Amino acid sequence: MIKRLTRRNLEDAGSSGSLNDLSFLLIIFFIVIAGFNVNKGFLLNLPSKEKPIVVNTEDILKCSLTADGRILMEGNETPLAELSSLVDAKLKTWPNLTFLLTIDSECPYQNVVNVISTIRKLKVENFSFRME
Repeated sequence: MIKRLTRRNLEDAGSSGSLNDLSFLLIIFFIVIAGFNVNKGFLLNLPSKEKPIVVNTEDILKCSLTADGRILMEGNETPLAELSSLVDAKLKTWPNLTFLLTIDSECPYQNVVNVISTIRKLKVENFSFRME
């Protein structure tokens, strides 16, 4: 008796549901354990509703940024390099100094970042800004 060799039909590996499930679970696993790098920007602490901060109007140092990027401190034009020394001198005389920055809506963003960075380096605790 002669035995005939028959070929078995192989199933398509792509149609296997278990491999699809496994790949889906691996994708979910790697998304969950992946560390995402998020740009934090400026971290500003907002005052709490229970403890409102009362600011004396004499302790406010007013500064404004114009549309062309100039810094005006109490009406006088001030370069960014001098801003640090002026605020530091005021901070020594007024420990409860509040820095109020008024920003023109057409001012370049980098100038705003430069001023805020300078004020943060001086560790001014009370900082406020508004857009015109």
